[in-house]
Amino acid sequence: IGTLTNNSGGVQGGISNGEAIHFRVAFKPPATISLPQETIDFSGKPVTLTAKGRHDPCVVPRAVPIVESMAALVLVDMVLRQEARKAVQFKED
Repeated sequence: IGTLTNNSGGVQGGISNGEAIHFRVAFKPPATISLPQETIDFSGKPVTLTAKGRHDPCVVPRAVPIVESMAALVLVDMVLRQEARKAVQFKED
């Protein structure tokens, strides 16, 4: 038994609806570009900008473990919150 579609990604109102949990991730592009860039300064003179220091041309190798870790943390947080609610209910009874 299940829903016809899983448009909510498996979570409705912060509660799992029993379907597979799906989510999307977006990353901003790296702030530095390794190629020299032509621009102008405040007085209108042409200037070439070059990246200095350490910069990452691609964040994908680091992105995968970060997304996996954050997804695991969020799921464990949801489980712990549910267990805390159960404990409070049990204490009140």
